[in-house]
Amino acid sequence: MSVLTVKLADNSYDILIGCGELPSIGSRCAAMGLASRAAVITNPTVNALYGEVVRRSLAEAGCAVTVIEIPDGEVYKNAETLSHVYDALIESGLDRKSFIVALGGGVVGDLAGFAAATYLRGIPFVQVPTTLLAQVDSSVGGKTAIDHPRGKNLIGAFYQPRLVLIDVDTLATLPEREFRAGLAEVIKYGVAIDLPFFEFLEQHVDTIMSMDKDCLSTMIRRCCQIKAQVVEQDEKESGLRAVLNYGHTLGHAFEMLSGYSEFVHGEAVALGMVLAARISVELGHCSVADTERIASLIARFKLRTQPPVVDRQGLLSALLADKKSKGGTISYICNLGIGNFAVEHLLPEELLTLSRLEVYP
Repeated sequence: MSVLTVKLADNSYDILIGCGELPSIGSRCAAMGLASRAAVITNPTVNALYGEVVRRSLAEAGCAVTVIEIPDGEVYKNAETLSHVYDALIESGLDRKSFIVALGGGVVGDLAGFAAATYLRGIPFVQVPTTLLAQVDSSVGGKTAIDHPRGKNLIGAFYQPRLVLIDVDTLATLPEREFRAGLAEVIKYGVAIDLPFFEFLEQHVDTIMSMDKDCLSTMIRRCCQIKAQVVEQDEKESGLRAVLNYGHTLGHAFEMLSGYSEFVHGEAVALGMVLAARISVELGHCSVADTERIASLIARFKLRTQPPVVDRQGLLSALLADKKSKGGTISYICNLGIGNFAVEHLLPEELLTLSRLEVYP
């Protein structure tokens, strides 16, 4: 068991990383004073695999437990699904002494966290991420949100969990596509923040892809450690935390333009990183050799590196709706070589030109 602490004054919490840890969720919640009534928000796939383990653990710790299933997929991370969750919370009698457990991937964590932030003006919640992407990124840092037809994660709140419990064993049941997609968020930390970690990934591709638990635990711990350090310095993304958006601006646009059907999030981020590296070369922040090295690592993890042909006007509209757009200008994260970053303020048209994306009128 590894324990990391996200130090945020009154909102500090631990990230626990280990194997076989799901059965301990009840006792860990009870130790924090969370022991009256709980709602486990999950999806049908994860519920069938791990719902009973979590429900039983919470019940044995003295909790009355309600399990709320939401449909699986980014397309359901919306106001309609959130409304159904509110209905279930009200019908189950959850009050301000109750808490929510988010059991699943990024969609579950984002929506359940936003429900916790807004139900009764805020009740505690615990993150139990079961996908690699959620374990290394979305479960840590307190970003909660739902999507809007005009953009991804436009409706949300900064709301920190009380605990993040990462059981590496849950990755054994993760579909290969989802595992590979999660590796895009892993690569992000190396490219934009930590060169030695990037080199670690280059040296351990085969071990990671073979699902070696020791290697995965080391990798997940380092990602969480980097993210915790960034969040501690900039909890609400007023400055430094924007680096964690590396690859996400165009990635989010690809997701939105495909109706959240062609790409899963990490696949879109991988494409966004390829383009971010390309743009970084154009702006003089890195070399062509750097971009080739970045694209090579992405490809070695079996992620797509060739961006789609997109609708020009649709892309520009998506970029203008991006959360990082202010007054029509986007704060865009470039890689400064490998292991560092730079921020550029670009108009959507400039971003499109620099990316050399293939578009149709």
